[in-house]
Order: sequence, then C-alpha cells, then structure tokens
Amino acid sequence: MKEGNFLDRVMEFEQQLEMMHEQFRELIGFVAKMTEENHSLQLENQHLRTRLEELSEKVQVIEEQVPLEKPRKMDIGEGVDNLARIYNEGYHVCNVHYGSSRKGEDCLFCLSFLSKQNS
Repeated sequence: MKEGNFLDRVMEFEQQLEMMHEQFRELIGFVAKMTEENHSLQLENQHLRTRLEELSEKVQVIEEQVPLEKPRKMDIGEGVDNLARIYNEGYHVCNVHYGSSRKGEDCLFCLSFLSKQNS
C-alpha cells in the first residue's frame, strides 16, 4: 500500500468519524427533545385524568340529587297535525313518496294515510 493512498484513507476515515459524531449529537438532541415532550404529555394526561374523575364525580352527585325527568309523551293527535301541516305545505307524508314535493297535486296515498290516522 502506498503512503499517499494510506493517508487519503486515514483522512477519509476521519471525515466519516466526524460525520458520525455529528449525527450522534443530533440523535442525542432529538432523544432529549422527545423525552421532554413525552414527560410533558404524561403530566398533561395525568392532569386530564384527574380532572375527568372530578367531573365524573360531580355529574354522579348531580344525577343522584336530580331525578330524571320522564320524557314527555307526544300526543298522537299532535303528530297527525304536524303531518297534515306538512301535507298542506305541499309535501308527501305517505311512505311511498315521503318528503318529496307534491307539485300541487293531491296524493291518494297521503290522503289515505291521513284519514287512517284521524280515525
């Protein structure tokens, strides 16, 4: 092996080591940043869990104190009145064409449905 070739290889190896050393420093910096971010997220997560538990306890106390209201039963006549209003506004209320425009024409299906509901 020639002396010039040997020195070139040593210098090339030194450059590679410097590059690797720089990459290693960057990697250490990245790991430090990720570790710090992970710790911060863990603290935030713990804080949110604690807050969620507090709110859940408050909701449970409120639910125990306030009786649940029974849902208001809709008067059947009220529903039929709503369907009749929709029909009069020009829309189908029958199961065949429900919701589509009647274009001013009467629909036997709708009329039959409404007459059954009123009886």
